[in-house]
Amino acid sequence: MMNDDMQLVREYAASQSEPAFETLVTRYINLVYSSALRQVRDAQLAEEITQAVFIILARKAGTLGAGTILPSWLHRTAGYAAADVLKAGRRRTLREQEAYMQTSLNQPENETWEQIAPLLDAAIAGLNEKDRHAIVLRFFQDKSLEEIGVALGASEDAAKKRVSRALDKLQKFFTKRGVSSTAAILAGAISANSVQAAPVGLAKAVTAVAVAKGVAASGSTLTLIKGALKIMAWTKIKTAVVAGVVLILAAGTTVAVKYAGHHPPAKLQWTPAETETFQQESLAHMTQAKQWALACIMFADDNQNQLPKNFEQMKRYAPSLSFSNWAIVSGGDLNSFNHPNQTMLTILLREKESRPSPDGGFVKAYAFADGHAEMVNSPDDDFAALEKQHGYLIHPAQN
Repeated sequence: MMNDDMQLVREYAASQSEPAFETLVTRYINLVYSSALRQVRDAQLAEEITQAVFIILARKAGTLGAGTILPSWLHRTAGYAAADVLKAGRRRTLREQEAYMQTSLNQPENETWEQIAPLLDAAIAGLNEKDRHAIVLRFFQDKSLEEIGVALGASEDAAKKRVSRALDKLQKFFTKRGVSSTAAILAGAISANSVQAAPVGLAKAVTAVAVAKGVAASGSTLTLIKGALKIMAWTKIKTAVVAGVVLILAAGTTVAVKYAGHHPPAKLQWTPAETETFQQESLAHMTQAKQWALACIMFADDNQNQLPKNFEQMKRYAPSLSFSNWAIVSGGDLNSFNHPNQTMLTILLREKESRPSPDGGFVKAYAFADGHAEMVNSPDDDFAALEKQHGYLIHPAQN
């Protein structure tokens, strides 16, 4: 069944085939609904999250790669949507949640499951990608080790080891949180209880709204989709930042560190400890860039699409960030950047001062209007010329 998931996704993307999409909804609605319900403890919100997840699938169907493990992607997306709900403060009080768990969830008499259920999805989200795939396929979808191996491009034996290591990681996660259990008991509890039936009729309702790309969705569902997509973009940026830092470090053993008042000579050799310092600094600068980008976008969302004019306006969205080395360079109506390339290339903020880079050049962090961030390298510290060369755009606010 799993092997034709992406064929159905491609069929829907190419021809808007409602039967293809309905097959996917029917196949995975229980997984998505169960994950949402565990996290928000509210049946109505869980249904709304389920709707949002499949609308996102409909919108992104044409961009998903052939190697996408769809049940894992859906589980991850449900986590993003649930995180947005919880962040927005729309869950019930703890007492209401506990009462709901007692009266409505039909939980089995399984002490281990009752302990791990509220934490399970966060635990899985903390695994690396292949471990997440393995856990979802094995315990949410009841796939054989051979099927998991095929999905991951590995042998059955490698899949077995992957599942075992992932279970060990989950066990350590739960042990740190006071849940004492063996990997075998965890495996049994997750297999038996992780996926429950969604409400009757939800699949048809979800399909009808999703195939229309959410046109008929409620305002709260559309808000939820927007929040989930932001979290997805944030996660993608964070992954790219870490990968970029690794690439920078792999380029050589030379690194750059902060200097007071002047740039150091190029191509200095550094110790492993200094290499670690450069890595941490690079990650910190890129993390700040993406946080400022998202703070700008969130400010615009709350202010008729108008970008902030100063950092004071953004402090509520990024209260712990320092702005001493940052400059806002674009303003006005965020929606005026109406072409995808324009949005991607428009600089919202950039660092004022550059840092020496390992290759003898200089680097600055940039934040862009689509929410992504880049560490830009200039061989001669002439970033104005480099911005022009790359086609970067600046939209000064109209006074």
